[in-house]
Amino acid sequence: MAHNRRQFLGDLAGIAGLAMLPNTLRAAANAVTKPNIVLFLIDDMGWGDLGCYGNTFNETPHIDRLARESMRFTNAYAGAPVCSPSRAALLTGKTPARLHLTQWLPGTIYPHKKLREAPTPLHLDPHAPTMAQMLKVAGYQTAAIGKWHLGGEGYLPEDFGFDVNIAGDAHGHPPSYFGPFGFHHLTGYTKKDYLTDVLTDKMEGYLQQAAGNGPFFLYMAEYAVHIPLQARREMIEKYRRKNGGKDEPDPVYAAMIESVDMSLGRLRAALERAGVANNTVILLTSDNGGVGFQGRSLHRISGNGGLHGGKGYLYEGGIREPMLVHWPGVTRPGSVCNTPVIGMDFLPTIAGIAGTSAIPQPCDGLDIDGLLRGEKPLDRETLYWHYPHYSDQGGTPSGAIREGDWKLIEFFEDDHVELYNLALDPGEQYDFASSFAPTAQHLRAKLRDWRRNQGAAMPQPNPDWEPRLAELRQGPAGCSWLPSANCRED
Repeated sequence: MAHNRRQFLGDLAGIAGLAMLPNTLRAAANAVTKPNIVLFLIDDMGWGDLGCYGNTFNETPHIDRLARESMRFTNAYAGAPVCSPSRAALLTGKTPARLHLTQWLPGTIYPHKKLREAPTPLHLDPHAPTMAQMLKVAGYQTAAIGKWHLGGEGYLPEDFGFDVNIAGDAHGHPPSYFGPFGFHHLTGYTKKDYLTDVLTDKMEGYLQQAAGNGPFFLYMAEYAVHIPLQARREMIEKYRRKNGGKDEPDPVYAAMIESVDMSLGRLRAALERAGVANNTVILLTSDNGGVGFQGRSLHRISGNGGLHGGKGYLYEGGIREPMLVHWPGVTRPGSVCNTPVIGMDFLPTIAGIAGTSAIPQPCDGLDIDGLLRGEKPLDRETLYWHYPHYSDQGGTPSGAIREGDWKLIEFFEDDHVELYNLALDPGEQYDFASSFAPTAQHLRAKLRDWRRNQGAAMPQPNPDWEPRLAELRQGPAGCSWLPSANCRED
C-alpha cells in the first residue's frame, strides 16, 4: 500500500509539474499516448493536379515533400463525385446512400430531365455522429477551419463536435476569394485579402493556442480550388509566362493550386514551431475530382491526370483522389499503396490513430492501419457509389461498383451499363460490357443488392420530361437559367 501511495503522489506531482513546463515540452509529454491529427481537405482537386502525381506544370513543392515523407495512395476514392455527400461520408464513415445525402447542398433542380432526382436532405443528419464527436470523447480538442457545406444554422460544425469553427457554414464556394468575406465567424477584410491566405492565418493562430494543451484534431478544409477561378495577380502572371500566354494549362487554376500548397507548407512550419510535428498525423486528400470543363464549354480546368470525366461523374476522373498519409514512425517515407481505399475509411482509421474503439455504428469504412504499416492487405474487394442526380457538370443519375480491377457503371436514365478494366485501361476508354457480359451481370446484381441493403433512394420517371427543355434548371431560390448563363454553381 505504501508503494502505491508513493506512486500516486508521484503521479500527482508529475501532473502539477507538467502544467509549468514550456509549451513545447508540455506538448511532447502530452503526446506520448495520443498523436495530434490534421485532416487537410482540398476542394475539387483532380487526381493529376499535383507534382507527386505526375503534373509537370503546377508547382506544389510542399505537398510533394509531404509525399516523399508519407505513404502515397494511387487508388484512393471519394465517397461521391460532388462535395457535400463526399464530405458527409468522410466525416461520418457512412455511405451517402445510407445517409440519403447524395447531392451537393442545396442542389439544383432540373424540372424537365428524363428522371426526377432522388430526394436529399438540406443538412447532415444530426443523429449521424462525426469523427469530431468521436475524438472529443477520446479527449481531443477539435477545430474546423474552412468549408463545411453540410448545413446552415443549427447544423454547423459546432453542432457536430467541433470546439472551434472558422468560416464553416452553408457556403459551397466563396462568392469571391478576395474580401470582404461573409462566412460564419469570418467576416470583413478588404479586397487585398485572399481567402486561402486568411484561412491559413487562422490555422496558424489555432495551432499556436492548441499545441501543448492536449491532443488536437484539425479539420483544415480549403475552399480552393473550387470556382470562381481567382488568385493573386503576381502568381497568375508567373504561370502565364510559364505556359507562353496560353489558356491551357490554366494559369489561374495553377496559381490557386500553389496557394493551397503554400498553406500546407505553412501548416507544417507551424507544427514545427509548436514542437509537435513529430507527433502529428497529416492526412491529405480531395473531396471529388477536378472540374473537367468550366460551364460545359471547351475551356479545360483540371486534366484529372488523364482519367475519364471529372467532378459530377462516376468515371475515375470524378471520384479518384490524391491521398497522402504522414504518420511519423509508422508510414514509411516514399512508400506507395495501390490498394483501393475510399472516403468512409477515414473515420475508422482516425479512430485507430487516436486509440479509440468507440467508432459510431454502422460504419461503412475500414481501418486501413495494416496498409499504413505495410503489414497486411485490406480485407475488402468491393467499393460502391450511388449518385441518383444530374450534376451541373453534365453527369447523369448513376451508380458504380469496383471489384478488383473491374469497374461497372450503371446509368439510370436508360438502364445501360459500361464495364471497364482499370488495370488495362485506367482512362476508361474501352467498354467491355458486351464482350464480358457475365462479369457485367455479376457486378450489376451486386450493385443492386448493395443499394437495397443501404436503403438507397432512387430517381423516378419524370412526368414533365421535355427533351427540348431538359437543360433548363432551377436553383434553390427558384430562378431558372440555362447552363451558359452567369449563375451560381456548386
